[in-house]
Amino acid sequence: MERLERIWLGIWDRFATARKLQLVLLVLIIWLLVSLGVGVWWSSEPDRFDVVREASAQTTTGKPVTGTHTVATLITLGNTLLDKPGGYLSNDRLPPGIWLDNMPAWEFGVLVQMRDMGRSLRKSMSRSQSQSTEDPALAKAEPLLHFNNNSWILPSTEGEYRKAIHLLQDYADRLSDENQSNAQFYARADNLRDWLGDVSTRLGSLSQRLSASVGQRRVNTDLAGETGARQSTVSDTEIDVRTPWLEIDNVFYEARGTTWALLHLLEAVEQDFGEALDRKGARASLRQIIRELESTQSTLWSPMVLNGTEFGFLANHSLVMASYISRANAAIIDLRDLLAQG
Repeated sequence: MERLERIWLGIWDRFATARKLQLVLLVLIIWLLVSLGVGVWWSSEPDRFDVVREASAQTTTGKPVTGTHTVATLITLGNTLLDKPGGYLSNDRLPPGIWLDNMPAWEFGVLVQMRDMGRSLRKSMSRSQSQSTEDPALAKAEPLLHFNNNSWILPSTEGEYRKAIHLLQDYADRLSDENQSNAQFYARADNLRDWLGDVSTRLGSLSQRLSASVGQRRVNTDLAGETGARQSTVSDTEIDVRTPWLEIDNVFYEARGTTWALLHLLEAVEQDFGEALDRKGARASLRQIIRELESTQSTLWSPMVLNGTEFGFLANHSLVMASYISRANAAIIDLRDLLAQG
């Protein structure tokens, strides 16, 4: 009798252990499915916003003045970066954020455009000439935007960027206050041209990195155009360029973030620099750049970024993106030439 009881207890113990393992496995599966769903939701790209509406909402009087659209757009880009679904993901250390890499790449693309505009605001757009003093709020905000983009704590990236946004808001409030004159925005063609120079450099680099998804052997043109030019070390006359396979989707989504932010900034620039553009006959050129960049935001129906050969059976999303960006960059170069004319 006792032996039968021991056998029965042994069977029951094994059964209870199996039930516990099944329960743990079930909880793990549910957690993975929930994390997958949350990850998909967090990976969705934010919609576009109306720069004119944002400018009206962020002014103390509700009536935008020169420069309000550009500054308000920069602030909205920052708020979107921090407050979108999932928040800021580039410095996440826990699932599902730590598993995601496309959205952090998108965030970095947006951040680069914010940094370039923040620097342009500080060094030129808010100053009447090279010897004038810089705005104190912008002088503090610009280095904060250049803070490490993946710092988790002490201090956190979000905290530093939030401080920069508050300083930009302080500048925007003083800019729209008719009783204050210590904050200015100078919508001159030369200021716009300087900023577009930075934009062109960024787009040129992205276009090259996107095109390198299929690998290319390129002629080294580093010293082309000047016979007396020199460089630090000798390089080969031909170089192999290829984006690593695991980085192709990251470059693609960085380009998506860059062009998303740039679209809004160009729309804001059209509002603030309208008279300067009209004097140069350049408004249509700016609108064409916006039109080219809108194509970069088309829905990606494929579950992954495809990397087929140039004329192969499968699509190559990177080459399509590079085509749109190259055309926009060529139009920016033409626009800068128009702005430089007397």
